[in-house]
Amino acid sequence: MQERLGPADDAATSWPPLTEEQRGSITVLTLNRPQSRNTLSEAMLSALQTAIDGASADRGVRAVVIAANGPAFCAGHDMKEMTGRRADADGGEAYFADLMDRCTTMMQSIVRSPKPFIAAVEGVATAAGCQLVATCDLAVAGAEARFATPGVNIGLFCSTPMVALSRNVPRKQAMEMLLLGEMAGAHQAVQYGLVNRVVPCGAAVAEAMSMAQAIAAKSSATIAIGKQTFYRQLEAPLAAAYRDAAGVMVRNMMLHDAAEGVGAFIDKRRPEWKDR
Repeated sequence: MQERLGPADDAATSWPPLTEEQRGSITVLTLNRPQSRNTLSEAMLSALQTAIDGASADRGVRAVVIAANGPAFCAGHDMKEMTGRRADADGGEAYFADLMDRCTTMMQSIVRSPKPFIAAVEGVATAAGCQLVATCDLAVAGAEARFATPGVNIGLFCSTPMVALSRNVPRKQAMEMLLLGEMAGAHQAVQYGLVNRVVPCGAAVAEAMSMAQAIAAKSSATIAIGKQTFYRQLEAPLAAAYRDAAGVMVRNMMLHDAAEGVGAFIDKRRPEWKDR
């Protein structure tokens, strides 16, 4: 069994838990705890939250790719780090509540961000790692990538991963993953709707970058209004969703980029976006 590293082990390696690279207008965030299968340690959650907030606020960023170093994309929460807090006076309850709150806040920050997030998955994505994939707006998987919500196998139902999973995967397939805790291969994940595309092993980041660059070529104002409306209307009844979407269409039509895009289409020329 591979040893999982805690915060002290992270410090000993002198490696940051997350690396950030700017490739033009695309931010690439790389989970960087390969020895611990890129688990979502306290340090990793903090680094992700800071990076997500920064990319969301940066007008120069048009899309974000989340990748990982090592043989696993993300194996979920750091069980060794969590178990160490069972020695607390309350058995770790307050710590677990804070950790879950921090993780769910980070996941919701991705959904609420005006920037599209794309997961580039090589290796396994399990539990909260699978949740991270499901939370991203798009996902690309290498051919040998695998996905699971296996908490049921160790007596810890994947309840928070279930929230993102059940909003991406049909009910029966979601329950199969949650109740059986079995691995789903990359092609199965596409069939379920968990990922968008399967590519040859090692090509997930390149494909995610290609998708990000295609998005970056569009009006960021249009992308932002569309992403925010997409998630909001999903939670509304049909009539309310249509009312909301119709109002957004009107506001969208009043943007400079909508007038420019429609004009360019009619004139058969390339649009010049102002991102407003």
